Amino acid sequence: MTTSHPTTTLSADEARRLALRAQGFLGAPDRKSGVRGVLRHLGAVQLDTISVLARSHELVPYARLGAVGRRTVENAYWNKPTTGAPEEPPHAFEYWSHAACILPVEEWPHFAFRRRAYRARPHWNHELPDGAYDQVIKQLRAEGPLTATELGGAKKTSEWWDWSGAKVAVERALMYGEVVCVERRGWKRVYDLAERAIPEALLHDDLDDAECLRRLVRLAGQSLGVGTRADIADYHRLKAEQVDTVIADSGLVPVTVEGWDKPAWADPAALETPPRGRHRTTLLSPFDSLIWERARTERIFDFTHRLEAYVPRPKRIHGYFAMPVLAGGRLVGRVDPAREGHTLVARQVTLDGPKTVPSVAQALIEAAGWVNCDDVRVERVDAPELREPLVRELARALS
Repeated sequence: MTTSHPTTTLSADEARRLALRAQGFLGAPDRKSGVRGVLRHLGAVQLDTISVLARSHELVPYARLGAVGRRTVENAYWNKPTTGAPEEPPHAFEYWSHAACILPVEEWPHFAFRRRAYRARPHWNHELPDGAYDQVIKQLRAEGPLTATELGGAKKTSEWWDWSGAKVAVERALMYGEVVCVERRGWKRVYDLAERAIPEALLHDDLDDAECLRRLVRLAGQSLGVGTRADIADYHRLKAEQVDTVIADSGLVPVTVEGWDKPAWADPAALETPPRGRHRTTLLSPFDSLIWERARTERIFDFTHRLEAYVPRPKRIHGYFAMPVLAGGRLVGRVDPAREGHTLVARQVTLDGPKTVPSVAQALIEAAGWVNCDDVRVERVDAPELREPLVRELARALS
């Protein structure tokens, strides 16, 4: 751990506002930079298979920018040019960060430490058949970007875990950095050779582990605004001891946050000006980087949230894909959404008191419009006496 002494003390509210601004929820949205600007600002956007209103990587820019088109989101991530537009260099790639994440392409060199670790890893969950790795590389070189199915099949049987030899080989090549995921097509990874997909100036593993870690720690601090060692480590899933080796010269500065029982570090640029501006009101994906770490979410927002999609239905408290509602810089409730035709269904709503009704209604209406729904239906509200006020507010806003 660094032995530097904190020179700045932040109140809990100041830390919360720093976090909100760092994550793009406080102040005017950067519409000019758009989805790519959101990605660069956050440093990582998590992917997940669940799609209710939309997939999580679509919900993340929506929460910050408003109703940006879903096709626009995909095109921005994966660099799909519009008809007649000149071809551009890639802006993103998919790799293992906080989880499977879309990452800015300029960060490719800084994941060299992880690629080296994978190459040195002695054990794997799947056996690699002889010749499969070389065959995958040969086929990609000859045919261009392909899915695992196009490479010979993703699975040996219908079981999700029973990968084919081609799938094992291409996933290992992805971890090693010889292959890159260049887009998702029908939620399948599309693989290409790194030598084609990554700009030549970035295609190297020249940086040593310390330099990679310094960069990712600094990026995490900038994206968080302020965070503990655990917060910073979790952002790109570093080990605590890895953070310890570089945080003193990462550019982050030690601070004390009132009410936090652990040391913290902040982005010095974030400390230069107080966070001001308009707060976003929006539904949040449970995989949004503002709230993806439960302990941090509880510490900053006094809000306990758990994704219950993998919890047996009888044990769920807030619903399958309960989305926290952000309003006024606070988490003020939850909505478990669904879609039925052109109706957004709020299957279960949790409200933090009657004052939050207008904000939750606003978040629901904006989300409905984004996914081309022209009506909102409320089913269950945890506080039954708030159901009618919410329904009235929705009716008033929709009329």
